[in-house]
Amino acid sequence: MFAVPGMIVTSALIIWKGLIVATGSESPVVVVLSGSMEPGFKRGDILFLRMSKEPIRTGEIVVFNVDGREIPIVHRVIKVHERQESAEVDILTKGDNNFEDDRLLYAHGELWLQQHHIMGRAVGYLPYVGWVTIVMTEKPIIKYILTNPEVTMVVLFHM
Repeated sequence: MFAVPGMIVTSALIIWKGLIVATGSESPVVVVLSGSMEPGFKRGDILFLRMSKEPIRTGEIVVFNVDGREIPIVHRVIKVHERQESAEVDILTKGDNNFEDDRLLYAHGELWLQQHHIMGRAVGYLPYVGWVTIVMTEKPIIKYILTNPEVTMVVLFHM
C-alpha cells in the first residue's frame, strides 16, 4: 500500500539530488512568484538554474537569496563591479518590470550582492508549469486535497 508512494518520493528525491550535483546549484529549479520580470518571465514560469565558475556578467538573469528573506528572488544583473585588490565582485540587480534597482530588497546596509548570495543563473524555463506550486501555496485546501488520496477520491466521486 505504501510501496508505490514511497518509491515515487524516493525517486523524486534522487532526481532532485542528481540535479543539484549536475547543475552545481543548491536549488536547480525555481518558480517565478511575481511579475517583476515580465514580459520575459511571468508568474508561474519555472526556471532552470546552474552555477558555474564563469564570472557573472551584466544582463544575466540570476536567482539570489538575501539575508533575512526566506524566498529567493529572480532578477537581472544590471551592474557588476570587479574589485581590483581581490577576486570579489559586487553585483547589482533589478527586475525588468521594476522602476528601481534592488537595493531596497537587499539586507539592511547592503548596497550590492556578493557571489555567495547567488543561487544560480537561469539557463532555461518552462512557462506556466509552476502555477501548481503557487496554487498549492496560496490555497491550502487545494494542497490538502491533492496530497491526501482519500480526500481526492471523495472530491472526484462527488463531482
